[in-house]
Amino acid sequence: MYSCTGRDSIPPERLLRALLLMVLYSVRSERQFMEQLNYNLLFRWFVGLQMDEEVWDVTVFTKNRGRLIEGEVSQQLLRAVLIEAQEKQLLSAEHFSVDGTLIPAWASARSFQEKSDPPAPGQGSGKRGELLLRDKVESKTDPDARLYKKATAAKSVPSYQGHALMENRHGLVVAARASCAGTAEQRTAALAMLNEVLPPAGGRSSERPITLGADTQYQDAAFLSSLRDRGITPHVSEYAPGVNGWKNALREEERSDPRREISQRKRQLIERVFGWAKLDRPLRQVKLRGLKRVNWFYRLVITAYNLRRMQKLLLPQRQVA
Repeated sequence: MYSCTGRDSIPPERLLRALLLMVLYSVRSERQFMEQLNYNLLFRWFVGLQMDEEVWDVTVFTKNRGRLIEGEVSQQLLRAVLIEAQEKQLLSAEHFSVDGTLIPAWASARSFQEKSDPPAPGQGSGKRGELLLRDKVESKTDPDARLYKKATAAKSVPSYQGHALMENRHGLVVAARASCAGTAEQRTAALAMLNEVLPPAGGRSSERPITLGADTQYQDAAFLSSLRDRGITPHVSEYAPGVNGWKNALREEERSDPRREISQRKRQLIERVFGWAKLDRPLRQVKLRGLKRVNWFYRLVITAYNLRRMQKLLLPQRQVA
């Protein structure tokens, strides 16, 4: 990760601490952070700079950040934080919730133009090869961003989608990833995160069944079948009788499971994660372009949330001790 030419590189551990400070204190840009690092002794102490040590150049900071992205350091940091939470007995291995949120991309709707080589009719990414908007247009500034909206009456905006898998005991996020925006991507990401966190169904005890709470976006027959194949009981919200009632695919025993009501109540805790990350922090509109970079930064923000959450959970224990 170190360079042997040009300006001195920034040690990765210092760079990572600096990025965490930017997330925790809602610093808008690298240049603004360098200005604060000049006079803020708290920031200098946390990063590891001496009082008289020279502050890094902004271009060096952004260049070295790219090396952290290539090394997937945010994912490794998230795992390390979860290991510490497990040691403190803060994680549940039985009950989970999953959800997604839109991440506004650093692109304008006017940057979307027609593709030069769109798919042929019947070969689109929609159902039965239907051509969708994503097949016809593409952003010239951020090709991975998509025009997407979660509500019918909302306006389509260039977006990515962030996904989080939360354990229900204390509301800590055990897996996170970003993807291109799309309804099917939510369910695909949910299965991928479950594969990361849970051992195969054959290696788990049947005495401790696993449940997954989710909203109606996950009410899909193929998705529910995949959960059952993994030995997971789906506690997914159902559509009210009417236009979308035919989409409901829960079995009667799953619908009448007394734990389902608890899962649906606990599921709302995941909105706190997204609210914290987007209220006045970088996920309100991510300033990185490209899915790989957005995915890396999204995991860093989720790791920062876990650290804040763990600090609140462990504080009463310290006071008692």
